[in-house]
Amino acid sequence: MFVDRIKVKLIAGKGGNGIVAWRREKYIPKGGPYGGNGGRGGAVILEADHDLHSLDVFTCRRILRAENGGAGGINLMQGKTGESLTIKVPCGTIVKDAETGEVLYDLTPETPIWTACLGGRGGRGNASFKTSTHQAPNICTHGVLGEEKEVELELKMIADVGLIGMPNAGKSTLMSKITHARVKIAPYPFTTLSPNLSFIRFEDYSQILVADIPGIIENAHLNKGLGISFLKHIERTSTLVYVLDIVPDDGHDPFLDYEILRKELEAYNPEMLAKPTLVILNKVDKEGAEENIAEFRKRYPFDPSTLFEVSAFEDRGLKEFIAGLRPVVLAK
Repeated sequence: MFVDRIKVKLIAGKGGNGIVAWRREKYIPKGGPYGGNGGRGGAVILEADHDLHSLDVFTCRRILRAENGGAGGINLMQGKTGESLTIKVPCGTIVKDAETGEVLYDLTPETPIWTACLGGRGGRGNASFKTSTHQAPNICTHGVLGEEKEVELELKMIADVGLIGMPNAGKSTLMSKITHARVKIAPYPFTTLSPNLSFIRFEDYSQILVADIPGIIENAHLNKGLGISFLKHIERTSTLVYVLDIVPDDGHDPFLDYEILRKELEAYNPEMLAKPTLVILNKVDKEGAEENIAEFRKRYPFDPSTLFEVSAFEDRGLKEFIAGLRPVVLAK
């Protein structure tokens, strides 16, 4: 199950209590205070992990608690420091205050670790209260509670390439052919209900992370269809690839589909149109493709070298597309 938004409660560990103890040793008749301080509670730390792509693990873990500090001991023994809780989250996770919506932290490759809650300070044992005028203090203090935060984790995927297109444009078939992803493929709209992530790997061991975004329709920025829940995952891709069915079954104009997709991205976030862009004219094996390709090229206002004629189903044009994609991505 793909989860990209969830609320959780983070609780740092409580500090350990200090204790009252007295020194009782042979040949030391006067003794004295000998109670140690409590240990500090563990912190709660969030860490970005490139191998995670969903927040689904938190559906059964809504309260995340670090270890409490240990109580102080006799003989001035310091209590054990509580073990911090490190929580792995997908790279691109935004942490927000659950009540106000304020962004507290953004876990990206540049800022991969954040201490969300500090552990409570340990209490003082009676030995720490000893002074020149108070030689036998009989008091200690309790440990302090750790910090608590109720936060909302929101995932905005970070990928090199985002495949975007209308439902049934063939994105999932394309994804299955250029990467090793196993994706659901079927001849009906919205087959893909959650983003798919996988890598294109090259002989020199370099790789490109590709995100297959569920189909976008007109007025998606107004939450129509699958709506803005997946438009946000395109925001952080460095390169956009429009996948267009060049011979739509409903007789739709492929260039109109292209314009609709651009308008939806612009309405959601105008900065997305400034990203490097390639366009795939898919399903060129279908009857009538040549005429539609020629018409599309006439109306296409950008560099024609960014257009690729492909049949993902028949593996046609895929090598040329990957060869054209690689320098665009690596240039970023």
